[in-house]
Amino acid sequence: MEPKKYSSYAEIERDLEILKIEKEIQYQKILLSVEKTKESIMPSKSISFVADIYEKVFSGTYGTILKILIPYVINWFINRKRGD
Repeated sequence: MEPKKYSSYAEIERDLEILKIEKEIQYQKILLSVEKTKESIMPSKSISFVADIYEKVFSGTYGTILKILIPYVINWFINRKRGD
């Protein structure tokens, strides 16, 4: 590629300004792409959905019984014999 020939400093300054703006545009595109990627990866909606289900299941009397029963069930699975 042949180098561009300039006849004045004003032309050089104009091209430098254009390049600077193009660089900033590309940088902003990269930032937007990173943000979109983070949003698609972050499971914020599914976490709030699971939290809502957890709150509904473990609230009230039924939830209290489950909170007491779950450690016993886990302990039983850990300590049971393979033949049972």
